[in-house]
Amino acid sequence: MSIKVKRIYDRASSDDGVRILVDRLWPRGISREEAKVDLWLKDVAPSDELRRWFNHDPSKWIEFERRYFKELEGNPKVAILKNMVKEGKTITLLYSAKSQYNNAVALKEYLELYKSS
Repeated sequence: MSIKVKRIYDRASSDDGVRILVDRLWPRGISREEAKVDLWLKDVAPSDELRRWFNHDPSKWIEFERRYFKELEGNPKVAILKNMVKEGKTITLLYSAKSQYNNAVALKEYLELYKSS
């Protein structure tokens, strides 16, 4: 079992496992066929308010994660991901941002904390 993070514009791979888009909006310039997304969990993306506040600013990363993790705690859709982790599935969290500071990276950390508890 592993949790991977990948930009949706990168080529799909046979070792991606279940490919899950975790952005609220469908990424520009890529069709659903090209993306090869198995599941779109837009409801696990950060709230619009949090996303706008963060704006991929590395200096806000730690506070972004804290606030985002708090949002995830009250989100019933996260159970889908937790169940996949519990079942030992390989999952790839897909995102469209150009920045390495994005919600998919934070979500991976959140799920890894869950996995280790």
